Amino acid sequence: MKISDQIGLAVTNLSRRKGRTALTVVGVVVGICAVIVMISMGIAESHNNDEMLKNMGGLTKIEVYNYGSQNINGQEVKLDNEAVQRFRKIDHVTAVTPYYQPNLNLYVEAGKNNRYRASYVWSVLGLDPDTMPLLDNKLESGDWPKSGVNYGKDVIPVVVGKEFLYQFEDTRRSQNSSKRQRWSGETDANGNQLPPFVDAAKDTFTLTLTNGDTESPKTQSYKLKIVGVVSEESEDYMLQYGITFRLNDLLMLSEAYSKLAKTDFNPKKVTYNEVYIKVDDIKNVDKICDTLKEEGYQISSMVDYRKQMQQQTAQRQLRLAGLAAISLFVAALNIANTMTMAIYERTREIGVMKVLGCEIGNIRRMFLIESGMIGFIGGVAGTILSYIISFGMNNMTMIVYGLNTLLMKLGINATIDLSSLMGSSDSMYYGGGFYMSDSGSGTVMSIIPFWLVLAAIGFAVVVGLLSGIVPASRAVRISALEPSGTIKSNAPSRKGGRVFV
Repeated sequence: MKISDQIGLAVTNLSRRKGRTALTVVGVVVGICAVIVMISMGIAESHNNDEMLKNMGGLTKIEVYNYGSQNINGQEVKLDNEAVQRFRKIDHVTAVTPYYQPNLNLYVEAGKNNRYRASYVWSVLGLDPDTMPLLDNKLESGDWPKSGVNYGKDVIPVVVGKEFLYQFEDTRRSQNSSKRQRWSGETDANGNQLPPFVDAAKDTFTLTLTNGDTESPKTQSYKLKIVGVVSEESEDYMLQYGITFRLNDLLMLSEAYSKLAKTDFNPKKVTYNEVYIKVDDIKNVDKICDTLKEEGYQISSMVDYRKQMQQQTAQRQLRLAGLAAISLFVAALNIANTMTMAIYERTREIGVMKVLGCEIGNIRRMFLIESGMIGFIGGVAGTILSYIISFGMNNMTMIVYGLNTLLMKLGINATIDLSSLMGSSDSMYYGGGFYMSDSGSGTVMSIIPFWLVLAAIGFAVVVGLLSGIVPASRAVRISALEPSGTIKSNAPSRKGGRVFV
């Protein structure tokens, strides 16, 4: 018997008992749908965690620290220019920059006659200009300063954060005046946000170094050219609130300040508290981290946090999938029961097939195809239902909005408050690390990749086949001579692949 004939026969047999077949398929649908939805929630949680970690600092970035640590030989390790050059030679490292933050007494002035002053700059930072664009920080306008480019005599190119512009005060106002300073987010009487006093694109900025001595003050000034403004979406909050220089420019300022303050400073022997390393791929981060640890450095990487989150996610996902597997196990029992009942109803048919010389393998295969087909149909239907549920979970806000609109059109004085249902007015927390904003722009709750669809359908077919093994084995033991279809305790004799009784 051809396999196509057996498939056609299986379809005919299943269609003859539509009610029983439908109920059996429903069990598979529920089980597969539960498994897919539970796994998709775990995948979505991992995705959301990765996005959160990217916003916190990037998954391919390693922060190297040095707080007087020693290597395995007891020698002190340093984060100096020699170490930076050595890091750049490590395989899979795409960029390295010191994170240089000197302690300088300075202030910045801007506007006509230097009316506006930032007496305190929250962050003064020096980075390798070639590395700046690679550190996952974004600019709202302008560009990063270029290495080796002369921006004018005694002009230093810098990048500033939007919050830095709000650090300027109007020196013509009294110290007690409420109009002396503007804060980020401050609005006027009409609710419009007030801009900072200074304009990064139009105003001239002057940075002044001071020795801090009130009795014999000494100062030295430099012109600043703001070539870019850091976006609020930038990963590094220090860039958002301060001034970022090219590393060599800030080393030059540090040397000039040391002369004013009469301190000992050598830019060639400077050591750094932090160095940032950019890796080409997340899979190479662990290896580089191990290398740096062996050299005695302290490191920090989002990959470590990612591993912890993945372990927690995997544990939750395993528990949820276990609960879903129970329904799938019940569905397997239903398939076995359905096929067993089908055998008793078709004993005469099986006996006739044996008398006509049908091979044992064909009879067994016929029932396995039927049980596998139940699993396949249930798997496909369960997958479709999973997509519907996933869509509803990811668009819950939109659905509730539509329902509330429908209630209003029907004249029903009631609304569905999704935020109160989920326990927060601003954001909703879903067990297992899922968040969703009221605006509908939050993270997704369910992600169903294509490989999960194929795996789920394949698993459903396997469950159906395994459930049909015992009934199929009973079918081949039915006696062809007994009208009642008595099942023999011993298998029928075989010869040449045919049954003789």
